[in-house]
Amino acid sequence: MRQVFNGLGASRGSALGRARVRLPHALEVAEEHIHSNQVEGELARLHEAIDVVRAEMHALRERLHGALAHEVGEFLDLHTLLLDDPELLQGLDALIRTGRYTADYALRLQRDRIASVFEAMDDDYFRSRVDDIDQVIGRIHAALHRRGAETAGVAGEILITDNVAPAELAQLQAQGVVAIVTAGGSTLSHSAILARSLHLPLVVGAAQALQKINDGDALIVDGGSGLVVLEPGPGDLRDHRTREREYIRERKELHRLRREPTRTRDGHDIQLHANAESREDVAEAHALGASGIGLYRTEFLFLQRHELPDEEEQFRAYRDVVLGMSGRPVTIRTLDLGADKADRTGLALRDEPNPALGLRGVRLSMARSGLLDTQLRAALRASGYGPIRILVPMVTSREEIATVRTRIKLIGRDLRTQGYEIADYVPLGAMIEVPAAAIALPGYIGKLDFLSIGTNDLVQYLLAADRNNEALAELYTPLHPAVIRLVRDVIRLAHARGKSVAVCGEMAGDPAFTPLLLALGLNEFSLHPGTLLEVRRRIRECDLATLKKRVPALMRARDRSDIEAWVARACAD
Repeated sequence: MRQVFNGLGASRGSALGRARVRLPHALEVAEEHIHSNQVEGELARLHEAIDVVRAEMHALRERLHGALAHEVGEFLDLHTLLLDDPELLQGLDALIRTGRYTADYALRLQRDRIASVFEAMDDDYFRSRVDDIDQVIGRIHAALHRRGAETAGVAGEILITDNVAPAELAQLQAQGVVAIVTAGGSTLSHSAILARSLHLPLVVGAAQALQKINDGDALIVDGGSGLVVLEPGPGDLRDHRTREREYIRERKELHRLRREPTRTRDGHDIQLHANAESREDVAEAHALGASGIGLYRTEFLFLQRHELPDEEEQFRAYRDVVLGMSGRPVTIRTLDLGADKADRTGLALRDEPNPALGLRGVRLSMARSGLLDTQLRAALRASGYGPIRILVPMVTSREEIATVRTRIKLIGRDLRTQGYEIADYVPLGAMIEVPAAAIALPGYIGKLDFLSIGTNDLVQYLLAADRNNEALAELYTPLHPAVIRLVRDVIRLAHARGKSVAVCGEMAGDPAFTPLLLALGLNEFSLHPGTLLEVRRRIRECDLATLKKRVPALMRARDRSDIEAWVARACAD
């Protein structure tokens, strides 16, 4: 019988398929013991399964490219580290040797032990790591029985589950899953952002769907409106086909914008830069007519390896980006690594109580001897091949910028003495993602050449809300009066002092926010290449003069609902 369930549209697109229901994870394994002469065989069976999962993780990592590798790779790296965790492995071995448990039951006991420790912590970040433990244990359990992990999907299926991890999405799409519906989750989570990059329809917050849909049911999922239709009727099928045709038409129209200028309806040119971290990203940015690379993430050189990249390796990577952009400026962000990312090099602290507030970004670069200098030398050498800017992440104080500025000057002098050809001047910028950096900006903006507002972290720190904590989904939003006013103040100050300023967080890549950012005075966006054409189209639809007239009403907004209403009116025009 036809039923309609309401969720939140997290990734646009319309899909028709069969339901595949995955219930919340619970490793239900009965207690079972083995004889002493079976212990070594059971240990061998367990370690063979762990090796299989390691190989799966490595194979998936190798298939990823560009920004997708960045988003998914962090989670795959974390899962790989868990597979090598001595506490997990030694605990499993001990349970089999001393308790004479089967490998299956040892997995369950060890999972429950580790999960209880994480769940008892006050920190939301660490409590959320239980999901990673469950996924790793689930994969090992599947490998023990020579069957695919629970993430396996079949072409034409729509996955109905409690939640979905970023590391699963690319794998599910490759297997032919056409859409995903979750009971929990947030439209601003890593999974939602990645689903949009993959153009995979996703609906979150549809709790009733998980309770009432069964395997094999026919479904239509509308990732734009958040509607899930069970056993659709003729009218539903017609609507689905209409949405599909509209989506195809829209993609064709966007393709035609590749060579069009990024200009508002009333003639104001806007700069669209791309975020990148690979040659594939750079090639796509170039092909789409990006004004430059507004954020080149250097972390990929450090992740998934045990040794630090030397100066020569970094130089070649940065030089290739510069050459790939054919004279368009490239902004190299210095290492933004911390305990919130899986790191095998030994740089980041392993057990920080709160990684988001820990030794990360420029703090880590300055704390580790030689790390910053090596990266600056490589970047300055690459400046001889084309225009480069250096961007410093996680800035909090004037002293950090002063230190980096001094190091650039000294290293540049040394490189010239050694015979290297480098640019006469390399602009230095700061990421504005810590509220203190935004508030104290008047005191040190004179030491900067440009700014880049990282709205993802700025919103998180300003509102004290983790975007991956679904209990805080209503609180974590860039459409909070405090966020809007702080972004407006940073843009206004930068322009008053003759400094360029970009927004490089997810806000920049969401066309729904484009009129809002233009109204606040932004004229430089830095975004994922996959959304560049959509934002270009939205900019070309906007009349900047009209938006400016509406700024006073925006500044009078008292809460999120007022700002949402302002955005809705702006997008309707």
